[in-house]
Amino acid sequence: MSGRTLKIVLAYDGTRFVGWQRQAEGTSIQGLLEEALGRIEGRPVAVAGSGRTDAGVHALGQVASASLAHPIPTAELLRALNAMLPSDVRVLTVDEAPEGFHARYSAREKTYRYLLASGRVGPFDGRFAWVVPHALDPAAMAAAAPLLEGEHDFAAFQSTGTRVAHARRRIVRSAVRECGLADMLGQALRPAAAGTPDARLFSYEVTADGFLRHMVRAIAGSLVEIGAGRREPSWLGEVLREGARGQAGPTAPACGLFLVGVGY
Repeated sequence: MSGRTLKIVLAYDGTRFVGWQRQAEGTSIQGLLEEALGRIEGRPVAVAGSGRTDAGVHALGQVASASLAHPIPTAELLRALNAMLPSDVRVLTVDEAPEGFHARYSAREKTYRYLLASGRVGPFDGRFAWVVPHALDPAAMAAAAPLLEGEHDFAAFQSTGTRVAHARRRIVRSAVRECGLADMLGQALRPAAAGTPDARLFSYEVTADGFLRHMVRAIAGSLVEIGAGRREPSWLGEVLREGARGQAGPTAPACGLFLVGVGY
C-alpha cells in the first residue's frame, strides 16, 4: 500500500531505553513509534531513523521517516502520537516530506552534544551529564576541540571491532563551552533542578557529515583527560594522526550524550 512520506522529529530521555533501534528485548524508541503509527494506520508501519542512538543516549532532535496511507492531518497525528507515547518520548513536529525522503539516507550532517559536570552538582545532573569527580580546565578543552575539525580518519575514536568501509569523516565544528545545564539541554528536555551555584557545567558540541560508533563519547573521554590536566591540548591532534583507539581517552558514559539535530 503506497502512502505519503512523513518527517517526524522527536525528543527523548534515553535513560530507560535500549536505544533507538528495535531490539529482541527491551523497549526502543523505534519500536514505540512503529507501534503507535501502526495503531493509527491499522497495519504494521516501518520507521527509519536518522541514525542509531545507543542505550541511555538522549535526543533533542532525532528525525524519523515513515510512509502512511491514513489521511489524518499532520497536526492531529502529532497530538495522537504524543497521547500514545510515554512522557519521556515526545514528538515535536510532523511534516509532509517529498517522495523519496529518508531520515537516514537523505541526511547531510548531524550535531551531537556531550554534557560534562563537575563540582557540587545537583541531584538530576547525573541523569543528563557525565559527573566528573575532579575539576576540569575549560580553556584547555576548548583549545583542543577544534583540532578535530576538517576531514580526517577518526579510527582512534571508534569502538574496537567496528565494521565500516572506512573511518574518514568531516567535522565542520568541534567546540567546548561552559554554561548552565538548563541552557545546554534546551527546551525539549529540562531537569527540575540545574545544580548548585558552584557546579561547573560544560558542553562539547560537534557537527559532522557522519559519525562512527561511540565516536563522540571517545572524543569526550579524551577531552576530560585534557581538562583534568593529564594531557596537553596538542595530544588530541597526535591521537588523531596515530589512529589507534588505545591511545585515546576512555569512552564516556552514554548519559551525557544528546543527538541535537540533523541537517538535510
